[in-house]
Amino acid sequence: MKAVLTRVSSASVEVDGKIVGAIDCPETGGLLALVGVGRADAPDAWETMVRKIAELRILAGEASVTEAGAPVLLVSQFTLHGRTAKGRRPSWSDAAPGDVAEPVIAKIAAGLRARGITVETGVFGAMMRVASVNEGPFTVLVEC
Repeated sequence: MKAVLTRVSSASVEVDGKIVGAIDCPETGGLLALVGVGRADAPDAWETMVRKIAELRILAGEASVTEAGAPVLLVSQFTLHGRTAKGRRPSWSDAAPGDVAEPVIAKIAAGLRARGITVETGVFGAMMRVASVNEGPFTVLVEC
């Protein structure tokens, strides 16, 4: 499982011209979490991802999402598993198929919410327009 976590002051996801998820957090900051589920992920990798998203000290003042009471915009992103070593066309064969990945993304959202974190999401499998105002900019790659 891979994720790109970006510290933001606001972020949104639009599908078919409608905002389906958005966070606005200019004081605390928040995270835009682009998460890709892989074919070879361990069954409990989603739990590690929840812990990383909630507890990494990457917000202003070295606070975590949990400590800051910050929101998360969670967006499924299978393209994080694209292999680009050969040729000009990425291979997506390392990404989990939708019927495997969608419940994992739902578990991550539920796991974050169970920790009291406000979570907004995109729409799994939809063509999404993601907008964000990055702070720093501060972005990290997480692999579990």
